[in-house]
Amino acid sequence: MIIVDTALKKREEDNNPINVAIVGAGYMGRGLLLQILTAIKGMQVVAVSNRTIATAEFAYQQAGVDEVQRVETVAALEDAIKHGKYSVTDDPMLLCQAEGIDAIVEATGEVEFGAHVTMRAIEHGKHVVLMNAELDAVVGPILKHYADQAGVVITNIDGDQPGVIMNLFRWVDTIGYRPLLAGNIKGLQDHYRTPETQKGFAEKHKQKPRMITSFADGTKISMEMAVVANATGFGVGKRGMYGPECKHVTEAVNLFDLDELLQGGIVDYILGAEPGPGVFVLGYNDHPIKQQYAHYLKMGEGPLYVFYVPYHLPHLETPLTVARAVLFNDAATQPIGGPVVDVITTAKCDLKAGTRLDGIGGFHVYGDTENYALASQERFLPMSLSEGCVLKRDIAKDQVLTYDDVIVPEGRLVDRLRAEQTERFG
Repeated sequence: MIIVDTALKKREEDNNPINVAIVGAGYMGRGLLLQILTAIKGMQVVAVSNRTIATAEFAYQQAGVDEVQRVETVAALEDAIKHGKYSVTDDPMLLCQAEGIDAIVEATGEVEFGAHVTMRAIEHGKHVVLMNAELDAVVGPILKHYADQAGVVITNIDGDQPGVIMNLFRWVDTIGYRPLLAGNIKGLQDHYRTPETQKGFAEKHKQKPRMITSFADGTKISMEMAVVANATGFGVGKRGMYGPECKHVTEAVNLFDLDELLQGGIVDYILGAEPGPGVFVLGYNDHPIKQQYAHYLKMGEGPLYVFYVPYHLPHLETPLTVARAVLFNDAATQPIGGPVVDVITTAKCDLKAGTRLDGIGGFHVYGDTENYALASQERFLPMSLSEGCVLKRDIAKDQVLTYDDVIVPEGRLVDRLRAEQTERFG
């Protein structure tokens, strides 16, 4: 942050701001635009794409900008950028192709749509910032491969749990404590929540019921921790992770088996703990003198120590991710190689043959973590690819679905990327 804020101030002083374009003017996309235009020096949002253009215009209005223009061509968008004007469009590919844009923030959370946007942006030399763990969890490694080939950065965001975990993880590692567990703090986990049970909460917080359902049924945390697993090389201790309950995050040091952690590290979560909704890392150091210092600093007896952050602030910190990518070619969170953990599809209820699955945050299925080697061997259906699949046979509640159980929709880019990923990484 110290480097980033200084660099952004320099861009402001030089009248050379980072030009950002946002795809998706939903709750988080609008919050991000508001943050950049009202709080971040040396950065501006030059264009927003949304399926409903009026919503993109509202995002600017909410940030105090009344003069925006609708564009329908790359040339019109480039001309607007050149003359310092803000643009909106319903065609996200204009943003991906236009000169004068440094980074694309994909803020829709849609898997197939997000794959198209990401690939087009990479092809045109744009850094890509994903507010889209659902896409990252299923094809992040192959997207990273394409980004590397193009000489651009693809990254998940600062502020959301994966980014906060990875910043803490890197810090813990840097100060000489070996990270053994990368953890999330979860308030609720009920695999059988649906858009109907979450409707009231969603309305109260101006959110979509399906999104809130994905938080409550465990799918979202599974996506987030798969992203972290792929960024650290850590697997899961068991399917779905352990998720022990406790009152405070500092208790986590006693809730996981040290011998297991020392085998290579895991990703996991704790349930119901304060301070939520934060994150934590368990770091290891068995040097006897360093343990004395740690005890003096009230860190505990050791050799395992809890480091934690008590909050996550997605739209407030995403601009830092953009700056890291554009100014320093540094990613907040990205895969370090092939996939390590997958998010697999599990039935929320008994399902009949012929059912067309409604995907993430729906009535039919929830996502659970599984180590990729086993998930691949068993041909488990990735949760991010489940929407639109048609069941070939009846499926019992809590049964894990495989590719052999479904007919996959034809012609999807994300399926082709997944196949490429499997071919490249095994």
